[in-house]
Amino acid sequence: MLDALKDLIRPIIRPPLHRPEIKLPYRVYGTRYGAWPLLNRDRSPVMLSFGVGEDISFDLEAIKLGITVHAFDPTPRCHAWIAKQTLPPAFNFHPYGIAAEDGHAEFYPPADPKHVSYSAQAGVGQSGSAVSIPVFRLGTIVDRLNMSAVDTLKLDIEGFEYDVVEDLIQNGPLPTELLIEFHHSMYGYESEATQSAVSKLGSVGYKLYYVSASGHEYAFVRQ
Repeated sequence: MLDALKDLIRPIIRPPLHRPEIKLPYRVYGTRYGAWPLLNRDRSPVMLSFGVGEDISFDLEAIKLGITVHAFDPTPRCHAWIAKQTLPPAFNFHPYGIAAEDGHAEFYPPADPKHVSYSAQAGVGQSGSAVSIPVFRLGTIVDRLNMSAVDTLKLDIEGFEYDVVEDLIQNGPLPTELLIEFHHSMYGYESEATQSAVSKLGSVGYKLYYVSASGHEYAFVRQ
């Protein structure tokens, strides 16, 4: 009840940068922390899900819909957590990340040791040293998985999304349904970075159908 009240009040106190452009039927899946929407539509039975952390509730609910999930997370704490889980055959874990270039990227550990997410930039209070972790472009990953196209793509990648969006727009492949957590007001990213990314996605045919109560989780469909 308290969480629902917070969701109602938050957009009033802190209005989101964007509001949905179109109304389409969807359902939100996963826990409050790990929730994402999916449109009610015919879809490919494969989803790419970047950013696992310690919550795969969304991925597991997608599997119940008949979707095979390829989940990606390059961070050490996630690897340790995944190793302890009993996972269904349709959940395929890959211990590397996504970026705008193939190679290695610097990931900064969370400032709070209780948190799990490593980021593209140091957060407030960050004191730990960055670690170099293997990453690949989406196009490279699609080739590695022998996929011909991407239907649903989720990006919860702690600041790396801005460069990845640029790469998707310039080089593809462009997924049909695109779920992104934008990190404006975090890690040194300003609102302008998200506004620019959303504008560029619109220029290649994406329409925004969902913005979370926090104002950071966005969902697009390419029509």
